[in-house]
Amino acid sequence: MALQLGALREALLEAGASAEKAGSASEEVAAYDNRLERVESGLRLVQAMLGVNLLLTAGVLWRVIGGH
Repeated sequence: MALQLGALREALLEAGASAEKAGSASEEVAAYDNRLERVESGLRLVQAMLGVNLLLTAGVLWRVIGGH
């Protein structure tokens, strides 16, 4: 069985969903949450790369424009 969000599954069962549908829905939400975490991690990496790029570009411009 795939990763499930237990509280969500229990809430769906209490709301009247079948065990199969509650399990399937909670697995789908857990998978979505996992993908979202990976996207956020990738975004942090891109932000760090952008910061380094901006610093290096500023340094090059300082040397070219600022003189010697």
